[in-house]
Amino acid sequence: MVKFYLLMSVVSLVLTVVAMVQILSTEEKHIRNLPRIAWLLLVLFVPLAGSLAWFFAGRPPAAGRVARSQGAGSQFPEYDRPGRAAAANPEKDAEFLRRVRARAEEQRRRYEEQKRREQQEPPEPGSPPAV
Repeated sequence: MVKFYLLMSVVSLVLTVVAMVQILSTEEKHIRNLPRIAWLLLVLFVPLAGSLAWFFAGRPPAAGRVARSQGAGSQFPEYDRPGRAAAANPEKDAEFLRRVRARAEEQRRRYEEQKRREQQEPPEPGSPPAV
């Protein structure tokens, strides 16, 4: 039983130290949910629960996402929003978007051509009027 309490004490101490180092080294603008001083006080006064709360609710979600958002940004602004993943291969992604746009333009052109033909042809007797 003593070993269990000793193990829990060591785990709590390690978590507290790691959480304190991360709180102090993270930029204020990247800290979530509470200001830095509140996180420090929470971890100091309630070490185990405060440390776990920091790891799940306070620290930045991912180091890579923060680093990407500080860069020049991608050519597609939808990737710069939080919670979005950037393309693994931007060249393939750009080619895919070009093909999608070309296909949409082709469909739009065919639809307009069909509408133009329908307007030029007289309606058949007994058919419902075109809307």
